[in-house]
Amino acid sequence: MIRGFTRVAFTILVLLLGVYRCPAPLIFTPGEGWIYEPAGSTGAWRRDRAKDQLIVAQDAYDRESYGLALKAAKRTVKTWPLSDYAPQAQELVAKSYDAKGDPQRAFKEYQNLVEKYPMRANYEEVTRQQYLIANQFLAGKWFKLWGLIPYPPSMDRVAGMYEKIVKNGPYSDIAPEAQLKVGAAREKQKHYDEAVQAYETAADRYNDQPKYAADGLFLAGMAYNAQTDKADYDQGQAIQAIETLTDFIALYPEDPRVAEAEAVIASLKNERAHGSYKVAKFYEKRHKWSGALIYYNEVIVLGPDSPYAEEARERIESLQAYVRGTAK
Repeated sequence: MIRGFTRVAFTILVLLLGVYRCPAPLIFTPGEGWIYEPAGSTGAWRRDRAKDQLIVAQDAYDRESYGLALKAAKRTVKTWPLSDYAPQAQELVAKSYDAKGDPQRAFKEYQNLVEKYPMRANYEEVTRQQYLIANQFLAGKWFKLWGLIPYPPSMDRVAGMYEKIVKNGPYSDIAPEAQLKVGAAREKQKHYDEAVQAYETAADRYNDQPKYAADGLFLAGMAYNAQTDKADYDQGQAIQAIETLTDFIALYPEDPRVAEAEAVIASLKNERAHGSYKVAKFYEKRHKWSGALIYYNEVIVLGPDSPYAEEARERIESLQAYVRGTAK
């Protein structure tokens, strides 16, 4: 299957390359490599100083000539990587890719800006732009192989994008949102344990920002709850959901999602009460009165208003008579 995909990808690439004609030569410059020059260009966009080359790039970008802006900005970074103009040129590289409709490459170039020029990068702006790009892929935008061949979104890659944003500036304005989006990406994969971890990290790290702390706690509780829909869930997940949502209600009683949290808690408690009720009936059927009493009592504790509570009370009264030996 992989071999077949490779053949198809190579065929598409050849066909795409075959569309373009090269009326002008490829120009080789020491230290820069091969660069394609459009017909009649004569390399007029090149400059001998970093500052002048950056001016060309910025002017081209302002005129929405993004292809030229990209070439000029790349040359600035590659030829004068240690100059004062390189960080701004690297940012222009990222912005030009984004403007040309290649957000995947733009994200990578923004990341290069942060990693190559950490002292000069505008973290707030860079992380915000990366966040906007990651949101596109979270919403379903396809990635591209080699910048050409589309393939479906990978939530692993999307979560990794948000994680880089948080790492770039853990206390930037956009970091709390990005941390929450890590959880959203994991939920799309149905990796609820990882989603809970991401949400709880947001609640803990940004506990001084009530909006994000509340979001983290609520979403963690709901992610725990999502696991209870699986056939093989254990009671521990329901307990965690109840405890997390109870903390959310206690800490943020004015939050508009309190009613929803209360409804989920009531449903989970009823479900747990139903489980205990079935266990109690199992023990009673086998005349294990003590075991049945324990689980009937648990029904009342877990769901005092559940449909099973009244019958549990009646059975407790009857079974106690058996235990005391006074049953008729």
